[in-house]
Amino acid sequence: MIWETIYSHAMEWVKEAGKNIRQSFDKTLDIQTKSNQNDLVTNIDKETEQFIIRKIKEHYPNHKIMGEEGFGDELVSLEGIVWIIDPIDGTMNFVHQQRNFAISIGVYENGVGMIGIVYDVVHDEMYHAFKGRGAYLNDKKMPKLETASISEAIIALNATWVMPNHRIDHHLMIPLVRDARGTRSYGTAALEMVYVAAGRVDAYISLRLSPWDFAGGAVIVEELGGIVTNLRGEKLNYLNKDSLLVAKPGLHKTIIEEYLKNGEW
Repeated sequence: MIWETIYSHAMEWVKEAGKNIRQSFDKTLDIQTKSNQNDLVTNIDKETEQFIIRKIKEHYPNHKIMGEEGFGDELVSLEGIVWIIDPIDGTMNFVHQQRNFAISIGVYENGVGMIGIVYDVVHDEMYHAFKGRGAYLNDKKMPKLETASISEAIIALNATWVMPNHRIDHHLMIPLVRDARGTRSYGTAALEMVYVAAGRVDAYISLRLSPWDFAGGAVIVEELGGIVTNLRGEKLNYLNKDSLLVAKPGLHKTIIEEYLKNGEW
């Protein structure tokens, strides 16, 4: 079956890319900036994306590709089979810490997520899902997500929500943070999403992410019954930037209706 082959290839290529990244740790990085001084890209980001794209083009020349570093196609729709790639999600962590980053890939067919892979390179943890067949952490099948209450929830969030110049209703987050059991920030959307899938955190909130940040993680979370939307509770647009709320069932509705529904996101 074609999808089983794609699934196998994707995991094989991600594993190989991760090995190449680990071998770069003792080498000097070529670090550049993109939109601002904190938006980093390295030669390893670019090489990793180019490596994965070469593999895709070699085996699936008719598939389309959206990549963070711009080596893919210019897309105006998600028609057909589309690979959405983030070669290193958490580049700042990669540069400064050599940990807390991941390779993320989502493979979509006509806008529907079919395969999701998020690979924590340093810890050799591969989170992966094939639509309708469950989600796994390496070879271990992950259980369906259970409901959670705010008072017992650990919420991962992007700390930039506290910055007033972002013109968001950051004050609406204060009651949520106060009522939750605790908050965390890891600096990588892909890992924070799969931490929800694995039950390590109960929800994740961020702003203005790109499709490659959430495409892979969304497939994994949704396969386990988690909810993935923007902060208005709407379905994500995988061609544009959007806000993001990922949460266990029940908790997602509570966060939207009791904390975020009056915000301008």
